[in-house]
Amino acid sequence: MSTHALARPSYAAVLRLPHARRAFASALAARLSYGTVSVAMLLSVTRATGSYAVSGAVMSLFGATIFLMPVKASLIDRHGPRRALLPMATVHGAVLCVLAALTWRPGAPAALIAVAVALAGACAPPLGPTMRAVWAELAPEPGMLARAYSLDGVAEELLYVSGPALVGALTGVAPPASGILLSALLIVCGTCVFVTSPGLPGPRPAALGRTPGSLSGLLVPVGVAAGAGLALSGVELLVMAFATARSHDTGPVPWVLGALSAGSAVGGLVNGAVRWRAPARVRLCRFAVGLGLVIAAAGLAPGLWSLTAAMACAGAFIAPTLTTVYLLADESAAEGARTRAGAWVNTAVNAGSSGGAVATGLLLGRLPLGVCFALAGATALISAVGTLGRSGRGLRDAPAAL
Repeated sequence: MSTHALARPSYAAVLRLPHARRAFASALAARLSYGTVSVAMLLSVTRATGSYAVSGAVMSLFGATIFLMPVKASLIDRHGPRRALLPMATVHGAVLCVLAALTWRPGAPAALIAVAVALAGACAPPLGPTMRAVWAELAPEPGMLARAYSLDGVAEELLYVSGPALVGALTGVAPPASGILLSALLIVCGTCVFVTSPGLPGPRPAALGRTPGSLSGLLVPVGVAAGAGLALSGVELLVMAFATARSHDTGPVPWVLGALSAGSAVGGLVNGAVRWRAPARVRLCRFAVGLGLVIAAAGLAPGLWSLTAAMACAGAFIAPTLTTVYLLADESAAEGARTRAGAWVNTAVNAGSSGGAVATGLLLGRLPLGVCFALAGATALISAVGTLGRSGRGLRDAPAAL
């Protein structure tokens, strides 16, 4: 794979783009809510109902609402983020406040909690896809856009690491429901600042008038995103099973998974700082194959330290894979449908994660651990096969210098 250095291999150049810092900072503040809300909900619902079964069912309702994301993204493409995002964020924040009130003390009716959680998920604004669509408007050339997407992906990774820690610190001095209130505050205030950024695009009424066939170019990035989600969600359970099978305490498991996140952050930063000669589609195939092979090989690790090293290596492919998926989705989307294209990728990753966790849980104990690692890696490898064919009807050719 040939590369050559960028003329300005600095992420500072991305942040110097007009209006970028205000839009990015406010979007990150709002997106931090998604790093805090799941843990806060889980703790609050468990405390309020006294049942892990109820809290698990309620959280599955919240997760099921991911399939509404493309619909909400279509509204943003059509009406513009200024007009569509704020109502979503306001209603979402208000429902979170109601949920916090319901779960502040034990004894809340499970049915009411379930309704509030489902409504909160249904109204949650697709901030990640929207910010990536804004990057596509702000970045003047493909190399800069690749760096912007890499920066965005690494920052999002850090949000999902720091969010639970923030909730943990808060619940040390207040009830778990206070974490839900914090999530509401973050998403409403962050979105209010975000929608006032001059860099946001206006409404594009033609976005919903496109034919279904014009989405065919999204099949490759959505397929790879789903495969990566399947593989990575399985890895979390497999690491836990690895530690248990070798009589290790499960205490080091978060550190092993932390190596996965650290590797992803480093891989994302390196990926964004390099000008790739190969087109995005070719790079995506190579990144997905690398991810799959390393996960499969991790099952051969002789001990926990070697598994940690393998997870760091696997992580180095995660952010480049997902960043390239978003770039390819952006290339595949017609003007005015970028938010929806990114939302389909997000939905695919999350749906793959849900399916992968269930499948891995069923396979563990029925198959050798090494085989389970190999199957998890195979999902990423199989998804890479789709990148080998010709592009779909909606795909525009990637610039050769990207």
